[in-house]
Amino acid sequence: MDHAPDTLARLEASPPRRIFAAAVLGGLAALLAWLAAAGGGTLAGVLALLALAAGCAFAAVSLWRATGCAIVLTGDALREEGGRVLAPISSIAAVDRGMFAAKPSGGFILRLDHGAGFAWAPGMWWRMGRRVGVGGVTAGAQARSMADILALRLARGDHKAGS
Repeated sequence: MDHAPDTLARLEASPPRRIFAAAVLGGLAALLAWLAAAGGGTLAGVLALLALAAGCAFAAVSLWRATGCAIVLTGDALREEGGRVLAPISSIAAVDRGMFAAKPSGGFILRLDHGAGFAWAPGMWWRMGRRVGVGGVTAGAQARSMADILALRLARGDHKAGS
């Protein structure tokens, strides 16, 4: 796969983790639908199980789609391969990948200078206000490498200049 010349790091979903996560959600959806079809409960209970099954099926499909797109770090932004910007480099205030950080599995947290709204790609990243969480079903070594590059840019102070 061709990479843009200004790509500093690339983060992809780990294929086994991607398959496992989607299978667990899909299996839960099937189990809930089976329980609803088995009957024996009230109409409200059956409808609740069907609603939960539909939600799990939607989550499985959303996760599968979101994990098909890589995250790339360029000189000016952290973005999805398709172009959606997670965070401009100039707005990153800190990188936290410590053991006790409230971060996605195998990933890291970015603290931004200002809030950037809510966005979510299940299994890959999320953004709530001034925090961006990167990771989940991603490869841990790639996430560490990306976090190290970002931390080095912050330490050098060249992130504000966008160089």
